[in-house]
Amino acid sequence: MPGEQIKSFLFKKIIMEYLPTIGLEVHVELKTKTKMFCGSPNNPDEERPNVNICPVCLGHPGTLPVANKEAVLCVLRVGKALGSDLQKESRFDRKSYFYPDLPKGYQISQYQYPLVKGGELAGIKITRVHLEEDTGKLIHDTKIGISLVDYNRAGVPLMELVTEPVIHSGAEAKKFAEELQTILRYLNVSDADMEKGHMRLEANISVKKMDANERENISQSFAFVSQVSRLGVKVEVKNLNSFRSVKSAVDYEIQRQIKILENGEVLSQETRGWDEIKNETFSQREKEDAHDYRYLPDPDLSLLTLEDFEKEIGELPELPEEKRKRYFNQFGLKAEITEAIIKEKNNAVYFEQIAEKLSTYPKDFISLAGNYFTSNLFGLMKGGSKAISNISITPIDFTALIILLGEGKIYSHLAKDILTEMFKSGKNLEEIAKEKNITQVNNEALVLSIVEQVIEENKNAMSEFISGNNPILEFLVGQAMKIAKGKVDPLNFKKAFKNKISRE
Repeated sequence: MPGEQIKSFLFKKIIMEYLPTIGLEVHVELKTKTKMFCGSPNNPDEERPNVNICPVCLGHPGTLPVANKEAVLCVLRVGKALGSDLQKESRFDRKSYFYPDLPKGYQISQYQYPLVKGGELAGIKITRVHLEEDTGKLIHDTKIGISLVDYNRAGVPLMELVTEPVIHSGAEAKKFAEELQTILRYLNVSDADMEKGHMRLEANISVKKMDANERENISQSFAFVSQVSRLGVKVEVKNLNSFRSVKSAVDYEIQRQIKILENGEVLSQETRGWDEIKNETFSQREKEDAHDYRYLPDPDLSLLTLEDFEKEIGELPELPEEKRKRYFNQFGLKAEITEAIIKEKNNAVYFEQIAEKLSTYPKDFISLAGNYFTSNLFGLMKGGSKAISNISITPIDFTALIILLGEGKIYSHLAKDILTEMFKSGKNLEEIAKEKNITQVNNEALVLSIVEQVIEENKNAMSEFISGNNPILEFLVGQAMKIAKGKVDPLNFKKAFKNKISRE
């Protein structure tokens, strides 16, 4: 069965017979100077193993942890941004399990009393947001058959966000993860770089075969899910380290579970991994329940009270959803342009400086700036692997270029060339304009004289154009542009050639 037919078949199965339900667990390394319960540096870029360690994060006997205040504030700021309930009291618990990357034999986490409950993002309800410490990192050398442990990461502040099981597709899960990453960066609580492991996702996926009554309700609205008393068997897929993996793993697992149920087999609760090469999940172990971890209050850490932190949470910056609304109302930008700009906070700051300088010009100047910013400038940045903070083009020069373009003093192709030159050379607009004598000419007499010259030198081409060979017009315009040395808008030449044949 061809791929598209398989997708269509499975989609129909999902809508008509099966209810897929997904909940996400997102782990985020927070951007603090020190670790969660000690003074060791929190430096994710440290490449030397076991450098940023101390007796506390290694769990030596007699050591006592002290909670990192800034890490607590980071989680509370995230909760505020999500519209969550910041809990008046919360506490730390010990989550007991034994693994080489966990030096204490337990992980300090939060269970019954997290810092944050509730909230919503991208239409997905949040269950809780809590704070814990990260584990160390295992390094396996298969060539010589040994495993090593790097404890630099052990004890790093780790925020865990848990969603309600109200997601129904890989695309929906991916969208949530992307929006969360953007908010984390706006709040400056984490770089949330998935490739570097700053943000790691796990998906809890279940598929339930519905009865006739449930099928009738679900066909009308997925909101019915909240009324379903019993969902399917939960399978956890761990360590999804890219947005593409999130979408692919969720969609694959839904299909895998449907296939098992279609064959009359029974699903088992388990933990699975994601193989990016094979594009499939694989079994790792049976899934643990909460009681397997033997949670108990950590006796070395005192109760956290919101009153002690409330004044220091501070005001939040303008968040992505607020920017979307403002960009539409204030600038009239298309949704896709807005999304491209606001994805990175520094890009939005840069663009808003441009928009402010264009505020006295017609509104389409800002739209023009948005197009050039997200297509041409972003293209140059991507090609050179540069961030907006590292480019030499200033918002003033970018704005001046847009004004020249908007007022018809230069044409689009020339504007792109100038932008590229500014990006590569580091020279400003004025320097490039002087060097290249860039001033667009719109003199009608000059345009007509150049057209006459081109016709005289390319009589055969002109005859073909007169006979209806429209594509050859591009050739004629190109010849005219060479004579004009790029200082005339090509649209003026096109218009002149067309007028010429209309008179013939």
